[in-house]
Order: sequence, then C-alpha cells, then structure tokens
Amino acid sequence: MRGFVDWLYNTFWATLRRALLTVTGVVVVLALVVLFAPRPWESEPKDCAAGVVESEGECIGVNGSGYDFGTPQLAGVARAIARENEKFVGDKPHVTVALMLPLQPDLPAEREQLLSEVQGAYLAQYRANREENTPLLRLVLANPGDAYRQQAAVVDQLALMSRDKRHNLRAVTGFNLSLDATRKAIARLTKDLHIPVLASRVSADELANPEGGDATPPYPGLARIIPTNRQQADALAGFHGELTDEQTVLVRDKRPHDIYNDSLAKAFSRDEKGPPGPKEQPFESPSITEPGDTGNDFTLIAQNICQSTARYVYFAGRPVHLRLFALKLADTQCSGKKYTVISGSGAATLNRYMRPDDWESLRGGGKEPLVTVQYAAPGHPDAWDRELGKKGAKGRPAHLTEPQQELNELKALIRKGTAGDIGEVRLKDSRAMLVYDGVRTVAQAVLLANAQAEGPIPPLKRVSAMWQRLEAVNRVRGTSGWICLTNAGNAYDKPVAVVELDPRIKDLRFVGIGWPKNKPQPAGCRVPSDT
Repeated sequence: MRGFVDWLYNTFWATLRRALLTVTGVVVVLALVVLFAPRPWESEPKDCAAGVVESEGECIGVNGSGYDFGTPQLAGVARAIARENEKFVGDKPHVTVALMLPLQPDLPAEREQLLSEVQGAYLAQYRANREENTPLLRLVLANPGDAYRQQAAVVDQLALMSRDKRHNLRAVTGFNLSLDATRKAIARLTKDLHIPVLASRVSADELANPEGGDATPPYPGLARIIPTNRQQADALAGFHGELTDEQTVLVRDKRPHDIYNDSLAKAFSRDEKGPPGPKEQPFESPSITEPGDTGNDFTLIAQNICQSTARYVYFAGRPVHLRLFALKLADTQCSGKKYTVISGSGAATLNRYMRPDDWESLRGGGKEPLVTVQYAAPGHPDAWDRELGKKGAKGRPAHLTEPQQELNELKALIRKGTAGDIGEVRLKDSRAMLVYDGVRTVAQAVLLANAQAEGPIPPLKRVSAMWQRLEAVNRVRGTSGWICLTNAGNAYDKPVAVVELDPRIKDLRFVGIGWPKNKPQPAGCRVPSDT
C-alpha cells in the first residue's frame, strides 16, 4: 500500500509541473462530467400529444388529431376536428389551416369564449369541405401559450408544415389578443416566412397594413376581417351622433405591451368638439385577467367623473376591468346621474364575466340602469333580422340579405347537428361567427388561388395574393357582414353591431348597426380607390 501511495505522489504531485498538469486534468474531467453526464434533476421535454410538448407548465405546439390541450371544454370539438381530418380529408388533396389561439386559459369565461372560437373554425371547415371544391381543408389547433408568450416555437412548427407536402399549410388564422407577442408572431409568419395570415379577432390598428403608398407593408400577406379600433370608434361615433368633448371622458389601461388598450385609447381620443371636457383617467392593471387593486382606482375615478360634465365614458381596457369599473361607477352616489360606458370589440364576452348580483348593482337597486355598457361587436345573431324588420326600411338591400342568408345557413348546420356533438354553440358574443367567417374567407382565397395554380395545391404566395381579389363578385358573404378587402388586406367599411349589456334583461341586447364610413358598403361591395 505504501508503495502505491508513493507511486501516485511521484507520478502526479512530486513536482510543480506534475501538480499543475494533474489539477488541469481534473478540472477538464469535471467540466466534461457537468456538460455531458445525465442530470437526474432535469428531464427531456414531455410529449403532451403528437406535435405538442410540455413547456413552462403548458402544452405548446400544433395538433389536429383530437387533443384538447388539457381544456375539457374543447374535448368534443377536438374529436370532431380529428374525425373530419382523418375520415373525410384523409389522403385527398388538401391544404392545412392552423387556428392559433392560447388554448389553456384559466378563467371559466375565457374557456367558454375559446370554445366558441374553435367551434366556429370547425363548422366553417365542415361546410367548406362539403361544397365539392378542391383542395379540401384540414384544420389544426396551434397553442402559442398564455398571452402568446411561446409563439416562436409554434411559428417554427408552422414554418416546417408550410414546406411539408403531407401538410401543405397555406394559412394561419385565429389571433384573438392584440399583444406585442401577437404582433411578433404575425410579423414573422407574413414577412419572414411568407405564410398567409387571416386575423379574425385582433382589432388593434397596429396589427393592420396601412392603406395606400408604395412602401413595403409591415405584414405582407396579412388579411383582416374585423374593423380596426379606429373604424369601430368611427362607427360608434356615427351611431351616437356627434358627442361634444365635455360630454365624454376617457378611462384607459396603461399596462405595457397590450396594444389593444393603446390602440383603443387612441381611437377614442378624438378631435375636440365644443368646450373641453374632463381629463383622461388612466389606470394600470396587473394582467389581462386579473383585477389587482384596480377597484380602488376605479372608486376614485368614478368620484371624479361624478363631479364632471361627462355622461359618456370611453373605456379602453379588458372585460375583467370593464366589469369592475362599471360596478364602481354605479356604486358612486351621484344625484341620479346615469352613464353610458362605451368600449370596443374586446368587450364582446363581458356578459360571461358577470355575476348574479352584478345586474342589480348596475341598476342601483332600482328598475332602470344607472350604468349601461355599449360596445362595438363584430357581429350579432339578431342584427340582420332586426335591421330588415325595422319600420321604414327601404327594400331588402343585398348588404343585409346576403349576411342574413349566410347566418341562417350556419344556424341550420348547428340545429341539424350533422357536424357532430361539439357542445352548445352560442352566437351572441360573435366569436363563433367571426372565426367561422375567417375560415370561410381562407377557403375562398384558396379556391381562387387553386383555379390559377398549375398543380392541385396552390403555392403560399398565390394564396396571399388572393386577399386583394376578395371584393365585388368575389366578396365573402359573411355571417357578420360582407367581407370585401382593400389592397392592404383590410375589411372595407365592415359593419359593427352596437350591443348593450342590459341589466333589465340580464343579458346582451342588440341595439343597431354602425358603419365606419357612416353609410353602408357600396353596391356589390366594390372597394373604391379612395380607401
């Protein structure tokens, strides 16, 4: 033993040079162990389903084979999508359309609105595939994570699918939150990867290509079917008539990176008319779905508004905060003063956030509401019947009858149940209608592109080139109104449904139609040159 110890000493430590070499060798070996040895405390990414991996506590990726992304409400419609993809589409010539939405929301209200959006996409796929057109549509669900934070990995997947002949991805639709991360996803899909994008729910003006000019658009290949926040504000202004500045006040959420709030605030900050009114009332929420301590702010803001001349409140914020603000405003004793709170399309699901006792609170304990909330909805199932049934209505114009017919087709499809058990389809919040119209618009663009393509599957750029052809005879007859696109890919003079949260009936109520241009779309939906 003594001899072995002496050998170790003489070999590795006897001189300074040998000691340095020994230390260096040990350090190198330890570094290699740290870099390459298995780490029991770390694990490989866990597969949630085909094409979907666990990341940061969520299941991120793309799937069209029936996975519900851990959201039970989606189970039925996810199975229906898988059945359509496998049994009806199969190996026939097809293109893939991805529906990109955060698919694992926490709040029950968000899960319900998500279900409506996925139902709308599936029903549009189901109907398009039975119109005897080719190629068929294959639908997949793409989860970019909460607030689109993990969109980059999903965009990578979609890029591969666009080049893979087994998938033939030709469009990405959905997009229901106007956030900075959403903007990054749309910019990369369109500008870098040349994948057509149809935005059905995001309304921020910053997520639209500007009209006119020869400069390269920020999102080449982007089309939108929802009016921008500015267009919604114009439609509401036309509907209400000219309100003076002293009659209105702006309440806005200044939380960073939420471009919906910023865009809506800009849209509501109109040119002053008449004497100046009260100053802007800002607040900052902690997130899209958390109220935080905004209730305290809202109480103080409501007290300030009570002492002002304002009776109309423009609210630039999310539904969670809009509900709380309306309640605080109603709770502020103000000598019987009544208010109308006006907001954008993001408020379309406000009724799903209401609690049973909220309705009485908005009435102040009486019969008539102290606070009425109105917003510009992208659509409403009562709109066309009500507009056509108005006293003094002049004839039956096509800009009303064609959307009415398309909506009736959708209602019949839901009523018959031939598309399978996908849960109750609710149309009042417009989400199912808008996403349905979005996928129908994609199907129309693919059909036009395929008519001029050499093979059975049109190339990506050919599909995006068809956005500007969707007008006049090629207009899309949407459930939410005519869809005729400008050369920038924006919906021209798309109507909005003015909808009211009515505390008397404890539900949403259709009030009327507003037009961004203050008049209906041109005959035949021909887009003029001065867009």
